[in-house]
Amino acid sequence: MSNSLHRSEIARSAAGKLAAAALGSFPAIIGFDGFVDAIIAVVGQRRSMRGDDYQRIETITGFAERCAAAAGKSTNIELVVHEERFGGNGPLMAGGLAQMGLATTYVGAVGRVDAPRILHPLYEELQRRCVASGGGVEPVAPPAFTHALEFDDGKIMLGQPGNIQQVTWNGLKAALGERAMIGRLANARLIGIVNWVMMGGVQDIFDGLTRDVFAAGGFKGRVFIDLCDPAKRTDSDVAAALAALRRMAEHVPVTLGLNLAESERIGAVAGAGAYDGVQGHPTGAQIRTAAERVRAAIGVGCVVIHPREGAAAADASGAAWFDGPLVKKPKLSTGAGDHFNAGFAAGQVIGLSLEECLALGCATSGAYVRDALSPTRERLVEFLRDLPGAE
Repeated sequence: MSNSLHRSEIARSAAGKLAAAALGSFPAIIGFDGFVDAIIAVVGQRRSMRGDDYQRIETITGFAERCAAAAGKSTNIELVVHEERFGGNGPLMAGGLAQMGLATTYVGAVGRVDAPRILHPLYEELQRRCVASGGGVEPVAPPAFTHALEFDDGKIMLGQPGNIQQVTWNGLKAALGERAMIGRLANARLIGIVNWVMMGGVQDIFDGLTRDVFAAGGFKGRVFIDLCDPAKRTDSDVAAALAALRRMAEHVPVTLGLNLAESERIGAVAGAGAYDGVQGHPTGAQIRTAAERVRAAIGVGCVVIHPREGAAAADASGAAWFDGPLVKKPKLSTGAGDHFNAGFAAGQVIGLSLEECLALGCATSGAYVRDALSPTRERLVEFLRDLPGAE
């Protein structure tokens, strides 16, 4: 921002427009992943056979040493599940939008394993939020599963993503009814598609939406895409996804959301020269330039990049950077990026300026990590109005 006062003015302007918006009149459809996350402690030594009477392995290094010591032999490592909770980029983004007040429908892998069209019980809170917003939840497949081994110095996420491969364009049409599904998508003001990286069917969903919905005309909304971390996908896979987004953007406004590492990879594959000449961690101005370069290289309407300290975006109106409300000790960090996406995308559909969208995205993420809860509209208005001119 040009000065500290400018930052607080943008935040207050975004707060006023958010307070006045008829959020329930903006139907959103988000999809298509779903995860059940098991939060796990790894037992180092048991003091007794009572369930909680053990010393856990506290560090990833200690866990690695325990595993390495078993090479050429074998070992048994006990895992204690502390909690199971719903996860997935799509459900977290949808939960943020619904809590804010947009009429949000989630479509995705949130069904029971034995009955995929019946809601998995862990997603009842998501359903409650979506129904209260004027939307709902449509299970079309069972969720994937993640075992999150938690240590003092990080997490090891062991994923079983097989179930979410069931979500395809043809599968969606079969589950929801082709005419009904296409009609609902055509009438949405926001369509959010996340987690291309882990879902083989999303590439076909990109093409199906473009061919069957957007090319037909009549869609008046926006599309928000988060490919998620592309590290494990090949350059040719990433290039194919970007080409699909370019084709989509010929018909509708497309926003691509990226974190810093994702922007580096996408920029490299696209030949954008996003961070040419940058040494060390890029500044806000350098990230803003990267957003401009990536947008120009891939040909979509908007690119937004959100590192921890703020966010930058570029669209046809120009480019901007907004200093975020950085939290040194967040109560909850998992889902911060998904809540940024929810805030930024909501800002776009209610007609905020680019800088105001960045402010709302940063506020949604900032309130979420402080409160460990998806913020309501009222909480966001308060948060934005209290945002100082400088951190």
